[in-house]
Amino acid sequence: MTDAREHDLVLFGVTGFVGRLLAAYVAEHAPPGLRVALAGRSRAKVEDVRAGLPAAAHDWPVVVADTQDPERLAAMARSTRVVVSTVGPYLRHGLPVVGACARNGTHYADLTGETPFVRRAVDRYDHVARAAGARLVHACGYDAVPSDLAVLTLHRRVTADGAGCLQDVRLVATARGGVSGGTIASVRGIAEQAARDARVRRLLADPFALSPDRDAEPDVPQPPDVPAPGRTVDGGWVAASPMASFNTRVVRRSNALTGWSYGRSMRYGEVAGTGRGARGAAAAYALTAALPAFAGAVAFPPTRALLDRVLPAPGEGPDEETRRTGRFRMDVHAVTTTGRHYRAVAAGEGDPGYAATAVMLGESALALALDGDRLPDAAGSLTPATGLGDVLVERLRAAGHTYEASPR
Repeated sequence: MTDAREHDLVLFGVTGFVGRLLAAYVAEHAPPGLRVALAGRSRAKVEDVRAGLPAAAHDWPVVVADTQDPERLAAMARSTRVVVSTVGPYLRHGLPVVGACARNGTHYADLTGETPFVRRAVDRYDHVARAAGARLVHACGYDAVPSDLAVLTLHRRVTADGAGCLQDVRLVATARGGVSGGTIASVRGIAEQAARDARVRRLLADPFALSPDRDAEPDVPQPPDVPAPGRTVDGGWVAASPMASFNTRVVRRSNALTGWSYGRSMRYGEVAGTGRGARGAAAAYALTAALPAFAGAVAFPPTRALLDRVLPAPGEGPDEETRRTGRFRMDVHAVTTTGRHYRAVAAGEGDPGYAATAVMLGESALALALDGDRLPDAAGSLTPATGLGDVLVERLRAAGHTYEASPR
């Protein structure tokens, strides 16, 4: 791609909750001279958002684009080297944006946590993007950057130590934060599709649902997405993680896209840490029961209508105090094929789904716009680890996040 394009980076969807946070982050951290534009359906609403951003953004141009208008989407994609989209739910709105970027050789990033959307994007546009030299990097937020980059960091250390390949890997996630209406809408969309479509249910149940070559995947049983509550070696309680069914598929896709470099026999699972003692046990059992109950409730129209009265609506999210005081930590425990034990940590401050996600997606955007010559030599439908790799790890460390791995 050349500088003949009008913009270096277009932020699409800035009138949404996460879109506003992303635009503010880029305004504070983009270097002088980076040509950034803000995009959305309504020029007036985008201009209102721009007026509330840091001063560096006040001269950014506005691009009018709509996921229902192919011509405007194509024009947006042609105008820039990178599009970052926060327009969700992605199952409903995402594919036209991916297609426009793939066809026009424009790099793309999003923060989806929707397995069916990524599968459809891969099937329809991976080959188109490869031919055009475009990177389509999905899941650049809390889903699934910490998981994907923690395992990449672990793999790098194990390889450097000559300790074989990864064999048994389990991530224990702890977090504090809120939830937005956009996240609820994404969960509801997946639950509704699964309720009426057996193909979606089979996809969600497949541990290798996002593999680039399903038939080539090794016949290695994977940990369940919803395990029974249990204990860790240090006495803490763990339960099913709401993010496991997506994040594990992304990590396994990263492994497959790199020729199973992490290990063809790798077993990878994720759980949520709930604390210690009786309170931790109670939280573990409550969380395990709540996940399927919530999925069923949002898929069933009468209970969904009741939930809509109390849950955040699209465009709404946690307040500033919640975003500021949130945090996340992933502790990854691994055993290699040579029997050695390793541990990796991914951690950061700020509400993981919003404040920390704005950092992750913002640094992904800047990496695509500024670091092309240092990024992995890859195109097509990619993961954070395979599309941005060590460059994103470096950027996030510089932004205050932790990514480290060591023997134990």
